[in-house]
Amino acid sequence: MSVELQNFTRGEEIEAESMRIIEAECPEPRPYQGDEWLVVRRMIHTTADFDMLNLVRFHPRAVEAGLAALSRGCILFTDTEMARAGIPDRRMDALSCSVRCLMRDPEVMTISKERGITRARAAMDFAVERLKPEIYVIGNAPTALLRLLEHVEAGRARPALIVGMPVGFVNAAESKALLMAQHAVPYIAVEGRKGGSALAASAVNALAEIALAGRGEGA
Repeated sequence: MSVELQNFTRGEEIEAESMRIIEAECPEPRPYQGDEWLVVRRMIHTTADFDMLNLVRFHPRAVEAGLAALSRGCILFTDTEMARAGIPDRRMDALSCSVRCLMRDPEVMTISKERGITRARAAMDFAVERLKPEIYVIGNAPTALLRLLEHVEAGRARPALIVGMPVGFVNAAESKALLMAQHAVPYIAVEGRKGGSALAASAVNALAEIALAGRGEGA
């Protein structure tokens, strides 16, 4: 079998070529335009999954609200360490933002055990009560998204943006359907079972790149 390899050695060259391939292989007309397309393109780049063209859903104010929060410097909360690690400090530091994950926090672990609830739910309660993040990044736990929506409905939380992309077979699609059924809080979501921490982080990274480009800073 003959395999022809592309001769790229630098990370930025590989990324640029990947984006070129995505642009070339995306059918016209694209279902997303402008900054929404830049977010979806980054998500396709992360997953190599062109199904994102049919599955990503944006609240009408999602990009605007997310960029505003990032540009003024905000706290982002993630439901997994993987999502937190997937949002590089170099981007967040440049925007004066910070990313927090509480899954390993000793107090959260104690609350989870004492109340008999998942750590994801306990972490969400802790975040809403004490951190008050502006952007919630949920790529794994439907229980985290469902609990956040309870806080939103009760008026205890009013985030600037929810990146809701829990993955899996139990309540993942359902939790995202509930997110998309509400209109009070802007969201970026992936319809159905697909999602994941890396995918959720990629949406935030795309927004951060757009915000930094607006400042004339490298992403």
